[in-house]
Amino acid sequence: MAEQGSVPTDKQSFSNLERFTYFKKEDFELDWDKVSSSSFSHVYKVKLRLWRERCAVKSFHDSREYRNMLQVTKRGNVKFKYLISIYGLRKDPPASVMEFMNKGSLEDLLTSHVLMWPKKFQMIHEVTMGMNFLHSIKPPLLHLNLKLSNILLDDHLHVKVSDFGQIKWEDYSNKTAFIEHLAARGNINYIAPETLTQNPEPLTSKYDVYSFAIVVWEILTQTRPYTGMNMTEILIRVSSGKRPSVETIADDRPHECEEMIGMMQQCWDQDWSERPTFAETVLLTEALSDVLKVPDLLPGSAIKRRSSKIESALFSFLRRDSKEIPEVGSADNYIYLYLKHKNFESFKKVLKKDHISLTFKDGSSVLHHAAASGDAGCVRMVLNHGAPVNCQSNSGYTPLIIALLKKSYDICGLLVEHGADVNLGDQDLWMPLHFAAQAGDDRGVRLLLDAKAAADPKDKDGWTPLHLAAQNGHENVVRHLLPRLSEVNEREVQAGSTPLHTASMYGHLKIASLLLSKGADPHTTDNAQATALHLAAEGGHFRVTRLLLLHGADVNRKDQRSYTALHFAALRGCTGICRILLSHGADANVRTLQNWTPLHLAALKGHAETVLILEENGSLVDTQGKGGWTALHLACHHQFEEVVSVLMSAGANPNVVEDEGWTPLHLACHKGSFTSVLRLIAGHANVNAENGCKDTPLHLAVQSKNVPIVKALLMNHAATDRVDSKGLTALDLAPQGQMEEMVQLLKR
Repeated sequence: MAEQGSVPTDKQSFSNLERFTYFKKEDFELDWDKVSSSSFSHVYKVKLRLWRERCAVKSFHDSREYRNMLQVTKRGNVKFKYLISIYGLRKDPPASVMEFMNKGSLEDLLTSHVLMWPKKFQMIHEVTMGMNFLHSIKPPLLHLNLKLSNILLDDHLHVKVSDFGQIKWEDYSNKTAFIEHLAARGNINYIAPETLTQNPEPLTSKYDVYSFAIVVWEILTQTRPYTGMNMTEILIRVSSGKRPSVETIADDRPHECEEMIGMMQQCWDQDWSERPTFAETVLLTEALSDVLKVPDLLPGSAIKRRSSKIESALFSFLRRDSKEIPEVGSADNYIYLYLKHKNFESFKKVLKKDHISLTFKDGSSVLHHAAASGDAGCVRMVLNHGAPVNCQSNSGYTPLIIALLKKSYDICGLLVEHGADVNLGDQDLWMPLHFAAQAGDDRGVRLLLDAKAAADPKDKDGWTPLHLAAQNGHENVVRHLLPRLSEVNEREVQAGSTPLHTASMYGHLKIASLLLSKGADPHTTDNAQATALHLAAEGGHFRVTRLLLLHGADVNRKDQRSYTALHFAALRGCTGICRILLSHGADANVRTLQNWTPLHLAALKGHAETVLILEENGSLVDTQGKGGWTALHLACHHQFEEVVSVLMSAGANPNVVEDEGWTPLHLACHKGSFTSVLRLIAGHANVNAENGCKDTPLHLAVQSKNVPIVKALLMNHAATDRVDSKGLTALDLAPQGQMEEMVQLLKR
């Protein structure tokens, strides 16, 4: 197959190909489906013969882009989760062969779907991850073509960046030629302002950062910028420093969105040198994405994960714009820049007592920035000039908090010696100890506790440092805190969670054990009436579940929706947890408020092994839940054929009708699940049962256009003369002229 390199003979992942591959025409199936087209390329969906895998073939009309893609492909180090995988190239015609993304581009999705805020934040973070990887490899790979149409989506709407490396700055004689090419590609909205200047210097990685900012705006607003403007008008606006309006971002945005907007505005700064790198932005997008993370399980006991304020605080504080320097004397303007660029000798030479009173736009002082610089000598000098050691920025950050975030322990000690208040928090009442506990900074925790910091301060939502350490798995921090605490069952406000709840939810076994040994109560419930056992089972944490049971956790305690730990374990498909819960006396037939048993939930999610364990331990297979549905109804509706087989083997009745008269066979025929239909018929399902609309399974199979199921029903004496509520037989419903075989079967 390959002209260069070898192609594996087994069906292995394309990402495992170690050598560069050229593909020939005969390597592909004959059916080529064009999925997109432009004046620069065509993209086809096609199947490779050997692997039977779909791929995308992008044919190039510009020889430069093919040459650039050849160089990228041969590098071999451009493989990453958030980048499109390139399998190889074709020579004639010039084309690249890459993985096919089922859900198309972000450009299409944003115009057709309304995205929730967690999904928007997730997508932004994943774009940042992909771009950070491109810029971090050696040598860095600039994209120069980042836009919505080059951000592709998989089946679960996760992002992969494509078309990287196709455009190179050196391919163009000047900036005008470069701009003209981008304009022809429809990239005018993403052109950075430095491209429009007379400066002949080549573009830097900060060009991609600007394009990324526009992408962020488009994701947040789900609209296109500069609507109704022509190219000249857009270029004039961009060159003059005007940007898309943030007022168009929906008013119902979460408060975390303000940090995302601030990052976006820094990324599209007019001065490219003031834009952050992707290595910096990825810290903030990760923190914000974690805060609004889309839950994987339904339903669940909600513990809101605490925002990682460490990354966001450092990002917002250290990315200060040089234009925010106070307008004082010309020499004094450099006081901030000397610290920022770590020119400490010059800083010490020009520092005067008058500088101590300078404040920046965010309310920070020279002492804040001296603490952030990491140089203890500069901090000592500022303090000796009389700087107030407990000054706070607009967000409430003290110099001590900034030094702690930077892990500059000598500066922390110096500030404490000069009277820094270790119990002075920010605007959210996060004390220095909160920051140290969340970061797992046990050295910082020891320093603060030795300086008489309170061990159990609460932020505005009631979270203590112990909550944060327990949630994030920082065992050493927990060990430092516990001897200083008289109470370990403190509940935070929003979800009512104790530290044991958080440790159990995230599966931190040693921390849960430490908390229980110090008197943590396994029976304490949160605001949703869930215990730590509920959360451990929901999270799939077997060892924590076992630990809680050994400490007397109530195995049949119900939360506010009457879910027990067994319900959550069944829903998750955690067979081992189900087994240990049942061995400790869990009720196998306990019902939720919607009348679901654990067996229902296991069937709902297709967990055949869990269904078997529950049935073997006393679960009744024909129990009817909400709407009269049995586990067999659920398995047929969701086409879980293995679960259907397990239930039928366990003696499930295939003729139970739900509230609207549907049997499991009705559902299997409606969904076109041939294997399930055969299994139900073999178990004596009534092939002529009528639902509330007088539909028989045959009516539904015909409507589903499933010839094999129609054959199976007819072979098992399905009546063809039954009429539905509209007086129609199965033959009347058959698609005349389209499926002649089905029509003939019914006539016969």
